[in-house]
Amino acid sequence: MGGIFVQSKAITEVAPAPLRALWVAALALAVAAAQAIAPPAQAAPEDFSQLAEQVSPAVVNITTSATVAGRDGPGVVPEGSPFEDFFREFQDRNGPTPPRRSSALGSGFVISEDGFIVTNNHVIERADEITVEFFEGFELEAEVVGTDPNTDIALLKVEPDGPLESVRFGDSDTARVGEWVMAMGNPLGQGFSVSAGIVSARNRALSGTYDDYIQTDAAINRGNSGGPLFDMDGRVIGVNTAILSPDGGSIGIGFAMASNVVKGVIDQLREFGETRRGWLGVRIQDVTPDIAEGIDGLDEARGALVTDIPEGPAREAGMETGDVILTFDGREIEDTRQLVRIVGNSPVGQTVRLTVLRDGKTRTLSITLGRRETAEGAVPAAQPEEDAPSEPREMEVLGLTVSALTDELRAELDLSDAARGLVVTDADPASEAYEKGLRAGDVIAEAGQEPVEMPADLRSRIEEARDAGRRSLLLLVRRGGEPRFLALSVDQAE
Repeated sequence: MGGIFVQSKAITEVAPAPLRALWVAALALAVAAAQAIAPPAQAAPEDFSQLAEQVSPAVVNITTSATVAGRDGPGVVPEGSPFEDFFREFQDRNGPTPPRRSSALGSGFVISEDGFIVTNNHVIERADEITVEFFEGFELEAEVVGTDPNTDIALLKVEPDGPLESVRFGDSDTARVGEWVMAMGNPLGQGFSVSAGIVSARNRALSGTYDDYIQTDAAINRGNSGGPLFDMDGRVIGVNTAILSPDGGSIGIGFAMASNVVKGVIDQLREFGETRRGWLGVRIQDVTPDIAEGIDGLDEARGALVTDIPEGPAREAGMETGDVILTFDGREIEDTRQLVRIVGNSPVGQTVRLTVLRDGKTRTLSITLGRRETAEGAVPAAQPEEDAPSEPREMEVLGLTVSALTDELRAELDLSDAARGLVVTDADPASEAYEKGLRAGDVIAEAGQEPVEMPADLRSRIEEARDAGRRSLLLLVRRGGEPRFLALSVDQAE
């Protein structure tokens, strides 16, 4: 605006009075318009004292204790060690090590006036005594209502004499990178402590199936686990769970499980004492750009590619291996992580509509979800046995040497009688197939989303892909029974 002002002043000094009036009016309109479209300035809070005072009564310190079994034998050196006799003699003189008590510290927060408390599962795991210390100084014994190791969330219950101060969950999906947040807890056993920072990133995944972490630079240390991460309105948008650190101390990279994940878990733990997640009954993998190139009708890398279908809801609904799941209950699916979270958050028994891409065309399937917790041991059903080829044949193609399955190969690779496909007996280290992970012992079950059992079948799929103008061929490969898709270029195939 300074440049505009200087320029307008120079003009008005040489212009007639009526024209100067017009220039002043135009300048005023320009300033007003610029202020109207400019984003509002986000000033840093003067301090966090009011927020800390508001929410502190609902934040708790958690102390747990457990009995650690003693040792009856030496146990401190490997069996057969040259020092084994020495330690055994020492043990005999001093007797067996008696059981001992160990303790751990963590944090949590109250979500209802009648005493429900949220914390991390790893804070209270294997504990036989849980003591909750409140901000006002009193303590109560807590019982475990339920836990969910998948999200590292636990729900506790205390029996207070009167209503407790509590906090509410906020909407973690509305948290924006750069917004101020405040963490509270019991770092390193120092008692109630506050730290502040910003949202550094969202939608972080660490190692769990249902991970959705908010990353923050607010100081989080050991003992903060299970404590709340507040937005500036005093709503909990995350549960402080983990840190990234070379030495165990805070370096400004902390992770809080997003509240929208936690809310669903807590509701189930509160109602059932356990989680009840929806289960589709498929094994899936992400669609990469080269895989998308090998799938008819898929113009970009999106969706979740079905690699296997055990007995369950999806098989009953007619889903097939090689289907690409594009939508679930009306929601577009970008990748496998998103699909797993959406399905897991859906009610058991709910009937949903899925759009899948198959043979270049979309289809709609109606599937009634099962329960994941009761289906963890599901395995693919065996297919009817067929006669093996009388004479095994081999072929070199795509940098691979492939052979039809024989009884000898089944025994050598420990494959079931139901296994079907071509066995990779060798892979050229200079080939694209080797670069993408194919090795001797892998079984190619499908090529171009069609079964292959003879080397000639694979050659035919390559020619079909070329004739259709595709640059790559999609293969379904099994290793140790685990399926995955990969795409190989057919441009250089012999």
